[in-house]
This record gives sequence, C-alpha cells and structure tokens, in this order.
Amino acid sequence: MSEIAATTVHEAYAFACMKCGYGWEQSYEIEHHVDVHGHAFVVYTADGQRVPSPLSTPTCANCGGHVVRIMRAGRVAGVQELLRKQQAPQTSESKAKDRTVSTAAAPDHHWRLSDLLHPFHRR
Repeated sequence: MSEIAATTVHEAYAFACMKCGYGWEQSYEIEHHVDVHGHAFVVYTADGQRVPSPLSTPTCANCGGHVVRIMRAGRVAGVQELLRKQQAPQTSESKAKDRTVSTAAAPDHHWRLSDLLHPFHRR
C-alpha cells in the first residue's frame, strides 16, 4: 500500500473491565495516513507493535472479556495512588511526602472495578 502523507500523534487511554474489574492503561502512537486514492486510514501501535484500534473492540488482558470501559488516561493510576495512600498508615512525615508522590502504581497489584469506582461513590 502506497501512501502520500503521515502524521503521528500520541494518545493514552485507561480501561476497566466490567466483567472481572481489572484496570490498566495503555499509550498508543496513532499514525494518520492518506493513500494514493485520497482515502484516510489510521494505524495504531502500542509498545512498537501494530494493534487494532483500542476504541473498536478492547479486550481485557486479565479475563479476555470484551465489555470494557474506556476512560481518559490517568484514571486508573489516579485511583491506584488514592488506594495506596488509604492503605498506608499516615504519619506527619508521610503526609508531607504525599504532596510530592508520583502517580505511578505498584505493578504487582491487580485492580478490581470496585477499586476503580470507589472514589466516585457518593457518601
């Protein structure tokens, strides 16, 4: 396939499986192309590999389910950080450190849907 022009943008999405509750985030490089006939097409790559559009049929990496909620990037990491803060005992020193903590989460923990939605529950 021959192409005339290509532009690349970077986007990230957060996903939550509605079947098992697993949550994850993924960054994509999205290449916008126009073929020789003037038809636009898009190529998604993640971690250097070509992948299908995450917006068409996302699949849970944990259970293989296809009922997946797509959210803006940072939603899963933000909830993971909030839960980590709630589980750690609070001291005056740790409270001061909380203001400068990164949003990166521990990679060994699998998050459930209830964990992801907990901050949104009304009290």
